[in-house]
Amino acid sequence: MNLPPGFRFFPTDEELVVHFLHRRASLLPCHPDVIPDLDLYPYDPWDLPGKALGEGRQWYFYSRKTQERVTSNGYWESMGIDEPVFTSSTHKKVGIKKYLTFYLGDSQTNWVMQEYSLPDSSSSAGRSSKRSSRGSTSSSHKPDYSKWVICRVYEQNSSEEEDDDGAELSCLDEVFLSLDDLDEVSLP
Repeated sequence: MNLPPGFRFFPTDEELVVHFLHRRASLLPCHPDVIPDLDLYPYDPWDLPGKALGEGRQWYFYSRKTQERVTSNGYWESMGIDEPVFTSSTHKKVGIKKYLTFYLGDSQTNWVMQEYSLPDSSSSAGRSSKRSSRGSTSSSHKPDYSKWVICRVYEQNSSEEEDDDGAELSCLDEVFLSLDDLDEVSLP
């Protein structure tokens, strides 16, 4: 599940839905196959390192779509924010991003989950599965991947919200930024 040295996994919403989730739902191979399948709900968010694909302080995994989001110590609750995911080229709706937050008892934590799902196509999937069940019995044993989601979990810190844009300055960047102060200095 580790990427080769030098590679980073920072996909956009569109890339998560189109290149990963849509391929999974269509039973197509995904290269590189780095996002693992994980039944999220037995695990608390701090248990994800080593079980999900971790990049920085974010963890990615496939999970089954469910309304039951209870773990051993808490539960995930929807924040009531559902955003459509559009393609950048055609602006076609390809998915939905739902935000959830993790609660320990009645206390909200800083853990956030973005759950990506495909647009509801259950009516067409239901019809095709009824048609295929008449023919062969092997298709009835295949898992229904249209019920899968991709999850991105991270811990949101208040200090990161204020001033961290995710980029660190190199020594040269700091030198160049300090040169801006030279405008105030008069040279002989």
